[in-house]
Amino acid sequence: MTLIKTLLPAAAVIALPTLGLAQEATADITPPNEEIGYIFTTFMFLVSGFLVMWMAAGFTMLEAGLVRQKNVTMQLTKNIALFSLAALMYYLIGYNLMYPGDGWSIDGVLGAFSPAAMEPVGLADTETDLTYASVGSDFYFQLMFCATTASIVSGTLAERIKLWPFLVFVLVLTGLIYPIQASWKWGGGFLDAAGFLDFAGSTVVHSVGGWAALAGALILGPRLGKYKDGRVIPFMGSNLPLATLGTFILWLGWFGFNGGSQLYMDTAGNVADISRIFANTNTAAAGGAVAALLLTQLLYKKVDLTMVLNGALAGLVSITAEPLTPGLGSATLIGAVGGVIVVFAVPFLDRLKIDDVVGAIPVHLMAGVWGTLAVCLTNGDANLGTQLYAIVVVGLFTFVVSGAVWFILKMVMGIRVSEEEEINGLDMAELGMEAYPEFSKS
Repeated sequence: MTLIKTLLPAAAVIALPTLGLAQEATADITPPNEEIGYIFTTFMFLVSGFLVMWMAAGFTMLEAGLVRQKNVTMQLTKNIALFSLAALMYYLIGYNLMYPGDGWSIDGVLGAFSPAAMEPVGLADTETDLTYASVGSDFYFQLMFCATTASIVSGTLAERIKLWPFLVFVLVLTGLIYPIQASWKWGGGFLDAAGFLDFAGSTVVHSVGGWAALAGALILGPRLGKYKDGRVIPFMGSNLPLATLGTFILWLGWFGFNGGSQLYMDTAGNVADISRIFANTNTAAAGGAVAALLLTQLLYKKVDLTMVLNGALAGLVSITAEPLTPGLGSATLIGAVGGVIVVFAVPFLDRLKIDDVVGAIPVHLMAGVWGTLAVCLTNGDANLGTQLYAIVVVGLFTFVVSGAVWFILKMVMGIRVSEEEEINGLDMAELGMEAYPEFSKS
């Protein structure tokens, strides 16, 4: 027995080189060079996609925190419903409308009307282009942008809109409005041919959500008691910690939003650019937050937290059109201008009696326009006239079509709850449940 114990370690040592030779003898499992870029870019889309999906949680928490207690459940319901409907509509019609390839219904203007389809399992019996990424990863990533557009509309129209007309509008927005105009740039349509630059969607995503929200707010009208005797009556949010959490979640998700829009992770240069995009995205948000922080202190003698939160988001929207070419200083200033826009735009809308519950129009529409124009400051390929042209084209299309849909819904279904239901809260009127049932209504 002692002899066996002595010999076993020696045998193990002798066997080690043999094991190494066995491993060397196995087939090389390293993918061919042409597949490595495909694998890494696909992986980037998947990771970036779930970061952008996390933004849905951010929008939900932000809105739930900024509405009054009696309307919180409604916002939660709208956000999970709109995300789910966007997923279905983008599959059924939106993806191929947005990326028609060679299958345009009207060349450069209207894409193909067909459902999305992925590659077969394991890429079996297919000649997939291994120079890019899987269709499934691209579909998933692009879907998240579509859903983000609908989330923007939800917050503006809170506290007085009916659930089902809103969801019908979401069907039209995510199935038709968003993918059609997005195809003009990202699908290789006429705006792309004209030289329009919008890296990750200051116009294509954010201003589109803002224009749709503005059209809805004008037709829907302000909340009861918001504007009285020439005064603006502030309606305080129910949960500012929740709103702050939502803002940080959005801030985090934006790294996938902008970073993933590099579209390739197949070279050292692309990876370096992604890291540059992350840094610029972060500093633009910081610039927007600090600008709003300082400006509200100067104007109101006290810092307004909701303005600071929206300032950070406006900084993010502002840098989204071009997060790659600026340096850190330029990105900070671009974001800071977004924060300034929010501070002045919120009271401006109130003077016009346009009731935007969460400030989505200043953040996504106005800062989106600014960010699209700011591309010219750091990207030598940008043309100011072309950028303005695209802003006007996308804005007119989205605002007119959205306004028409809202008007039809108003005539056919009615889009606003009754005065009594609005006073009592949409949670009980529309859903029959409260978010905080143990607390008294506010």
